[in-house]
Amino acid sequence: MKWGLLSLMIAATAASDLLQSHAMKREGDVTAGARGLTRLLKLIAQRRDLILSIALLAFSFFAFMALVQAQPLSFAVPASAGSFIVETILAKLVLKEHIGPRRVAGTLLVLAGVILVAR
Repeated sequence: MKWGLLSLMIAATAASDLLQSHAMKREGDVTAGARGLTRLLKLIAQRRDLILSIALLAFSFFAFMALVQAQPLSFAVPASAGSFIVETILAKLVLKEHIGPRRVAGTLLVLAGVILVAR
């Protein structure tokens, strides 16, 4: 059960962040302030991918809550960092982002930490 919840949470988090990033890159810069916030809220209401992203993030939150109920926090929080690994890979493959050597090294360190916590 713990691995299923963890996998669901990581997949939902990664999908949510990927959708957000794609939508916001497509939209361009949204300035801060009252006008920027109003424009951002209108943008969210008009974009299905952003609404889906919010729904996936909520799903991820509830999966995390279920994971914390079933497993120690000392496992759940570090293991949830697996989403960083998945997101880095998806950023490279789907969004065609450049992932430099330092980011690869950091991602590998996170992976090592997740593996250590999982045992």
